[in-house]
Amino acid sequence: MFGDSFFNKVEKKTNVNKDTILSIASKVQNSNMKDEKVLRDLIKEISLVAGREVSEEKTNKIIETIINDKIPKDLDKMI
Repeated sequence: MFGDSFFNKVEKKTNVNKDTILSIASKVQNSNMKDEKVLRDLIKEISLVAGREVSEEKTNKIIETIINDKIPKDLDKMI
């Protein structure tokens, strides 16, 4: 789905390596993405891995976006 260039871009911007990204992606695939607690836990984990704090307001916006299926389809262009 995503090539090495995608992972290289993400790693360059976040200092998060491909294996960590794939591990988190696996958790996402195997989780109920409509469950607010699951989403909060994933957001917390990702913020820790990336070394960036995510405010409660931003967390709520992310959760609302995911639950309401408003996620952009072409994530590669966001990087």
